[in-house]
Order: sequence, then C-alpha cells, then structure tokens
Amino acid sequence: MSFPSFAESLGGSVLGWSGLSTAQKILYGYGALMALVLLPTLVLSWVDVRTLREVGIWAKPMKFMAGTALFAWTTVWLTMLVPGRVGQGQSFQWITGLIIVTSLFEVVYITYQASLGEGSHYNTIDPVRAILFGLMAVAAVGLVASKAWLAWFIWRGLGTAVMTPTLLAVLLGLTLTFVLSTASGFMLGGRQPPAGVGLPVVGWHAWQDLRPAHFLAVHAQQFIPLAGILAERVAGQAAMPVVQAFVSIYIAAWLGLSWMGMAA
Repeated sequence: MSFPSFAESLGGSVLGWSGLSTAQKILYGYGALMALVLLPTLVLSWVDVRTLREVGIWAKPMKFMAGTALFAWTTVWLTMLVPGRVGQGQSFQWITGLIIVTSLFEVVYITYQASLGEGSHYNTIDPVRAILFGLMAVAAVGLVASKAWLAWFIWRGLGTAVMTPTLLAVLLGLTLTFVLSTASGFMLGGRQPPAGVGLPVVGWHAWQDLRPAHFLAVHAQQFIPLAGILAERVAGQAAMPVVQAFVSIYIAAWLGLSWMGMAA
C-alpha cells in the first residue's frame, strides 16, 4: 500500500480534482464558499464599527467562516492521506451532509445575531434565543462528531493496510478533535470568556479563557496529521514514537490550557 509523497500529502489529492468524489467536491466547494463570504464580511467590519463586549460585532462571524472553511478542506485532505477510497464511500456522503448542516446553522445564526448587534453565544435573554443557544451546542457536538465518524470509517476500512505514522496521526487527530472539542465545548458553554480584546489576531486572553484550549482541540485534526507526515519523512524508524510523544505533549498542552481557562 503506497502513500502520497510529502509534497502530495500537503498539497492534496494524488489523483487531482477529477479523482475526487461528488461529496469531496461539494465539501471542498462549501469551504470555498465560506472563504468567499468571509471577504465581504471583512469589508463590512471596516464600515460597521459597532462593538459587543468591547469587540467588533463581525469578529465572531469571520472567525467561524474561516474556521468552517478550514474544517471542510481539512476533512477532504485527510481522506487523501489514508489508504483506500474513503472519500468515495456512502458514509462520507453522510459525513459531508452532517458537516454542512451543523456548521451552516452556526454560521448563519452567528451572522444574523451580529447584524442585530447581539451576541449568539450565552444569549438567553428570551426563550427563543435560549433554545437557539442550546441548538448551537447540539450542532457543535454534531460537527466534531463527524470527525469521530470519519476516524471509525477509516479504521473499519483498513483491512491489511500497514499502520504507518501518518495513518496513526490521522486517526488520533480525528479522534482527539472529537473528544477534546466536546470536552472544551461543554466547559466553554458554562464559562463565558472575559470581555475585551485579548491577544493580537485571535483576541483570546491568556488567563480564565478556555478558547485557547478549544483552539487546540478543534485543530488537532490538522496539527497531529502534519506532525505524522513530518515524522514519517524525517524521523525514519523513530517516526512512530515521535508521533506518540507529540500526541502526549499535545494532550498535556490542552490540559494545561484548560486548567488556565478554568482558573478562578
């Protein structure tokens, strides 16, 4: 069983666009749509200078648009790193549908609330908004559950394929994205981050803010597979232990950031 070269792994499918399934193309196009919508929203943020909790009202919609685009593209990319034709199966069609439905609901609601000058998260001022906030939590769990589903789909279809560092990293990255994101998401649901602008670009705070931990959780699907690819190309026979060590450090970092975020 052969795997893509390093350049091919980073760049995408060995087969090219024509080799992608309809579901893969739809998911890739959905990510492109989110990236496209991000541009006018960015322009709007320069014109509409309203703030909410000392932060521009369009900051959150833009983060979710960018995050959704990356989430969709990463899903397609990961199906190209593993043996078999994972992206061609019927299960991947359902995974694609789950990603689009859950993430689109969140982006649309967050953007709509921003247009009103109101928050979407932690906004329970009336029964309708309280229900929608709860539905956002359900959608968020469903969104990251798509990664656990994909990991199971890949694992089930391995057959006689050799467990390489890259394959291990993909499986662990997908699984940890679900586990850690669900945990940090529930913690975030009960603990609103501090108001005001924090660190540059991301806007987080270094203390009493769970968003840094949640960032690590959500992006395990990118960082860990990339570490696996690099380890396989650079570390030789030690690649598998390197991946395992990286994952251990990654989990420790998430635990540390979670502790800092939950500090009184």
